[in-house]
Amino acid sequence: MKSAEILARLESMRQEDAPTYGGTVLSYVYDPGNEVLDELAGRAMEMARPLNGLDPTTFPSIAAMEKELMRFAIGMTGGKVGKIFGSVTSGGTESCLLAVKTARDLWRTAHPDSTVRPRLVTPTTAHAAFQKAAMAFDLDWDPVPVGPDGMVSTRGIVDRLDDEVALVVLSAPAYPTGAIDPIAEVARRTRERGIALHVDACFGGLALPWWGAVDQWDFSVPGVTSISADFHKFGYSPKGVSVLMHRGRKRHRAQFFATSSWPAYPVVNPTLLGSKSASPLAAAWSVVSYLGQEGYAEAVASCRRSTEAIATAVAGIDGLTVWGHPTGPALALIADTGVSVDRGVDPHRFADEVAAAGYRLQHQPGFTQADGTRLTSSVHLTITPVTETVLPDLLAAMTTAADRVRGRAPHSANLAGRLVRMLYPSPKRPGPGVCALLLRLSGAGSGVPGRLAPLMALTEALPAPVTEALLIELLARASED
Repeated sequence: MKSAEILARLESMRQEDAPTYGGTVLSYVYDPGNEVLDELAGRAMEMARPLNGLDPTTFPSIAAMEKELMRFAIGMTGGKVGKIFGSVTSGGTESCLLAVKTARDLWRTAHPDSTVRPRLVTPTTAHAAFQKAAMAFDLDWDPVPVGPDGMVSTRGIVDRLDDEVALVVLSAPAYPTGAIDPIAEVARRTRERGIALHVDACFGGLALPWWGAVDQWDFSVPGVTSISADFHKFGYSPKGVSVLMHRGRKRHRAQFFATSSWPAYPVVNPTLLGSKSASPLAAAWSVVSYLGQEGYAEAVASCRRSTEAIATAVAGIDGLTVWGHPTGPALALIADTGVSVDRGVDPHRFADEVAAAGYRLQHQPGFTQADGTRLTSSVHLTITPVTETVLPDLLAAMTTAADRVRGRAPHSANLAGRLVRMLYPSPKRPGPGVCALLLRLSGAGSGVPGRLAPLMALTEALPAPVTEALLIELLARASED
């Protein structure tokens, strides 16, 4: 194929994607609404495209950009250069993985004779990347249930602390609810016991510094030993660039992998990747250089105005309410249980109706925790500066959507649930064929369904192993012939 034909085909395929500009997708997309930034980041990425981030001694521009980006991140998270050290990673998941790997290695060094697996203590609302990290690095994940409002108590975390805990993770804020965990209170106790405390600020780390009065969450809290923050979220850089910061050189160096035990060049990797693109780093460096603190403050101010306007509007929508106590540019909406059933608004049906009006919100299925506490189904909204430009139309779409679904019961998945209980009396992951049948019963077929409420109902009705297999099958089939 000729170059023009290839690009034309790519452009055609891109027509099926959700729009990444314009404020109609309120998850995954972090649009500052600034064309200058987009062009600047694109040109910086192209300039850095030939570079290999594996070796900054060969490409010193990589080290220079990383140094400046880390200096900015450290300053914005309450740290001081020379006291806090860190690295640029490929995204929030890699930052989370490395935070856990670092804590595990340091725990093993401090407990050389131990025969137990170290534990990772998190609220159930901590990002799923930490479950992946526990599996990858052989820790026991110890999730602490949160209250119906999505908040974890200090006591709930502290009661889990003992010598087997390698790391405690708290969020600023937690993605499902937008609420900041009790970081300062927990940090006092972890510090007393010499237990590492990581703050996952991948979502809020580049917004909370300018949000206003918020609970303490950063390196100004003495017991916080590491923080992750994503520049490809509210740093407004292209995917994927994040930073992981540690208190002290010893903790940072434990993040690294190094070996000279092979007959080629010595390998030293601060991150999980070896060869890696320098383009995201260059984009983030250029965006930070352009915006500076003033530019980020203006962007956050816009996010806050929109967040407050949406919360106010939701308070006036019968049957719907904001979940918990969010702080930052995110809200989760749930059904208002204080109204009669005929006035209730199911969040999943609501989100599907809002999507039909052109705005995509993110469905969050209900979840029963280990202690039996049920977290209700919800819908997540990520608020960015561009949200303010579409706010009147968005609020009108939300009001209309609520009116259309008010009084309608949540979608049922009873048939699929009965089928699964017959086939798998002891929950386990079914094979691809059974998963395909369940997907058809949910209305998903072999592709992503247009309306997600039926799939969410299926997710809530089935045991976790079955749900996980089903979702794997859904995603796997999306890229199969």
